[in-house]
Amino acid sequence: MNPVAGVLLAAGRGRRFGRPKALVRLDGEPLVARAARTLAQGGCAPVVVVLGAAADEASALVPPDARTVIAADWAAGLAASLRAGLRALPTGAGASTAALLHLADLPDVGPDVVARLLESAQHAPDPSGVLARATYGGRPGHPVLVGRRHWADLTASVTGDRGAGPWLRRRSDVRLVACDDLATGDDADTTDALRRHGRVT
Repeated sequence: MNPVAGVLLAAGRGRRFGRPKALVRLDGEPLVARAARTLAQGGCAPVVVVLGAAADEASALVPPDARTVIAADWAAGLAASLRAGLRALPTGAGASTAALLHLADLPDVGPDVVARLLESAQHAPDPSGVLARATYGGRPGHPVLVGRRHWADLTASVTGDRGAGPWLRRRSDVRLVACDDLATGDDADTTDALRRHGRVT
């Protein structure tokens, strides 16, 4: 199986948080760098970080081994970022057969969760057709693994500020991968929520 690309969606303005989450630091490390590192250490290659709000400032925080993509229409919602991230992935010989979609505001989702999702695809008969999603206590969450064969349908289906969730719920072939022994999978939409995981600056 070719390496799985990591796609980090970090373009939002963080309305509930009060500022773009990509700029927020947890224990001194920017969330965008923390999440990109999680993808790389979990086994994803390449790692693509999709930025939008405050892109100039946020791009300086992205690790040098990750590629930055700017979603020009990021204000239209999460769907725009998802399309930008998938369209930025290389094609041709050696190209990734799947992409792992991740978010910047999942502070306790670490490389072990990413590795478990990737492991779930290792023995798939057709890696380009794999669909898998992390669950926490039976609740579906992120990361989400999407084989290349599904990218066109997914990008055509997503709209507004809704990501892959509605599309995934319509399908019966998504493998659910329990990860509640590794993380809560809770997204930190507010400063108070993020403070449960460390020092916020």
